[in-house]
Amino acid sequence: MNLLLHQTPASYDDWKRDFDAHAETRMNAGLTLLQLWRDLDGSGVTALFQVNDRKKAQDWLDRETQTGGPLDARFMRTA
Repeated sequence: MNLLLHQTPASYDDWKRDFDAHAETRMNAGLTLLQLWRDLDGSGVTALFQVNDRKKAQDWLDRETQTGGPLDARFMRTA
C-alpha cells in the first residue's frame, strides 16, 4: 500500500528543512519515502510513501493535518 501526499507550503525551504528533520517520525509511523517531487511552477510538493502500517500512518497523517496545514492525501494500492 502507498500514500500519495500533496501540499503547498508557504515556504518550500522551511518546509523541506522540517520534512528532513522529521524522517525518523515518519519511519516510526510505518512510512518509507519512495519519491519526492516539487512543482515546476509553484511551491507545491508531492510525496509518495510506502505504507508498512496503515493505522500508524493514518495517525501520523491526522497529526500532520492538525499541525501542518491542509494536505491532499490518499492511501492507494497497485491496480
